[in-house]
Amino acid sequence: MNLDFSFLTWDVLSSFVLKGLVFSFQLTLIGMVGGIVLGTALALMRLSGKKWLEVPAAAYVNTMRSIPLVMVILWFFLLIPLMTGRPMGAELSAMITFTLFEAAYYSEIMRAGIQSVPKGQVHAGYAVGMTYGQTMQLIVLPQAFRNMLPVLLTQTIILFQDTSLVYAIGAYDMLKGFEIAGKNFNRPVETYLVAALVYFVICFSLSLLVKRLQNRIAIIR
Repeated sequence: MNLDFSFLTWDVLSSFVLKGLVFSFQLTLIGMVGGIVLGTALALMRLSGKKWLEVPAAAYVNTMRSIPLVMVILWFFLLIPLMTGRPMGAELSAMITFTLFEAAYYSEIMRAGIQSVPKGQVHAGYAVGMTYGQTMQLIVLPQAFRNMLPVLLTQTIILFQDTSLVYAIGAYDMLKGFEIAGKNFNRPVETYLVAALVYFVICFSLSLLVKRLQNRIAIIR
């Protein structure tokens, strides 16, 4: 193959790719924060022991985990404007979709983390007069977050990889930037190869950081 990467100068990367890379990171951050917050609420609902909270939370989590992300992205982008009568930008639609979708996965991680905390500590909280909310906020959740931090970050790396799926609705992410550069210079193969390399470097570097964090947490224990 006659590959030529000489056109991929800093000017080209900054003009086409940098904007998409920034959005990919923004989407990852928003999906992570929103997903953890909503996922924690779903996990608490499932562990509350109250059917009227447990059943809808379980239904939401199981439904989201049973549907491919790209389908959820397309449904949300196409159906919400039809229901509201107002158009929604691809970027905003992607942010909302990722938050709602990732919450189902973060919920299962948080539920496992909460259940890893010894029940004796929960009973101790009740014994000193704490409510369910206070016990979760002050005793259980801090320990659960520490226990599940490596897994939460690993899910976030997967989330970053999944941001490439927003191409389906035309959002300008990093992969979209590489695609446009490849079309403009008639070098699609080279740009896709470089895009794959960039995704690998970012995700592999983050994986190493997660591994170091996991080892440090293990030492603390």
